[in-house]
Amino acid sequence: MKVLIIGGTGEMGQWFTPFFKKRGYEVIVWGSSGKVEIAERMGVEFASDLDAAISISDIVIVTVPINITGKVISETAPKMKSGSLLMDFTSLKVGPTEAMKKYAPQDVEILGTHPMFGPSIPGLHGQIFILTPIEGRCDRWFPVIRALFEDDGAHIEVISPAEHDRFVSVVQGLTHFAYITIGTTFDELDFSVNESRRFMSPVYDIMLDFVGRILGQNPYLYAYIQMENPEVLRVHEAFMQQCREMSSIVREHDVEAFTTKMRDAAVHFGDTASALRRSDKLINSKIAEFDRLLDSIGQEIGVRHIYSGIVHTGVVDKVTPRTVVLECGSKMVPLKIENIRLLDEEELHEWKLGNLEHHSRDISVLIPEEADADVIMELVSRNDNIVSIEIIDRYEGVEGTKRLSVTFRVMIMGDVEVERIQQEVERQLKGIGCIIRG
Repeated sequence: MKVLIIGGTGEMGQWFTPFFKKRGYEVIVWGSSGKVEIAERMGVEFASDLDAAISISDIVIVTVPINITGKVISETAPKMKSGSLLMDFTSLKVGPTEAMKKYAPQDVEILGTHPMFGPSIPGLHGQIFILTPIEGRCDRWFPVIRALFEDDGAHIEVISPAEHDRFVSVVQGLTHFAYITIGTTFDELDFSVNESRRFMSPVYDIMLDFVGRILGQNPYLYAYIQMENPEVLRVHEAFMQQCREMSSIVREHDVEAFTTKMRDAAVHFGDTASALRRSDKLINSKIAEFDRLLDSIGQEIGVRHIYSGIVHTGVVDKVTPRTVVLECGSKMVPLKIENIRLLDEEELHEWKLGNLEHHSRDISVLIPEEADADVIMELVSRNDNIVSIEIIDRYEGVEGTKRLSVTFRVMIMGDVEVERIQQEVERQLKGIGCIIRG
């Protein structure tokens, strides 16, 4: 099965390329930038002849900016082979599905698709996909695609293209508009966001993170989400009208009007108690990690940098509300807390196993008569500072004894005192009746 991703060298294309590849699909990518090196890095083919790639692909996915999606579909759909599937991964559905219906031959199936997540997620588990199948145009492929995403843990919502665009005009249109406007208000007020963090509450801290998250993305993507969905303007008008009304109430010091508006909104919102519990969980998770860092002062920890993937290990020297300082050998390494994830003990141990330079020691012993050398080896291997242990020699016939002579090759973790661990192993071996040989 061949999958062609048009826009495959972009961020979403780069996320879905390994997804399909791991599931046995042969993936071909194409991007207008012509970045063949991205395809090479992912271990897939870059379509040097796009038309030829379209004509042989079983699935063609269009993941390009919203403003050119219709044009790309119009140029792609007519060239697809009978029985294939055309999909789009864009934030709007009416326009793209209308284009697919118009330009795709009747023997080519079509499926509007909206992944409700960005390319920074590690996997599909718990993520939402919106699918907008058109009746009679996706009978064969719809169950295949649905199962593909669901089997990886995604949650599927099936709605019409028009319903989709109405919902996302609020889910994305209003949310992004509000956060971006908060950011532009900071700019207009010349308000120091960094300075304000000195006085922040947990809710303000989280709000700042979401504002910064949106502002740090591709502004063209967010411009098109606002401008290409005609439903968004209606939402803007309602939002700005409410802003004006609330501001007028505040100016007039009308406490009763303010509280009435807030209560009415709470009734319409519905289950505010659950919202409180979920937000408490989010707030408490931030506090819990900070507390873990504070409790680790003077102890060794491992942290993974969220964006670079680099793991830093060291002894915690200092923790502030924004940073943690690790003593890494002779260096002090300051790290921003928001940029790191604290590894648990098992993750840190696994990282050490795969990344440190370990030390090998050979220990020869005479084991007790009737003892099993493999069982002894298993017991010794339970020491957390032992990377691996193997038997490299067995010898019977040592003069003066009927005991079996065994040599264990012990690999000791690279960041511990080798002699101390060797002595621990030898003491353990003596404790179960072994005699250390020279």
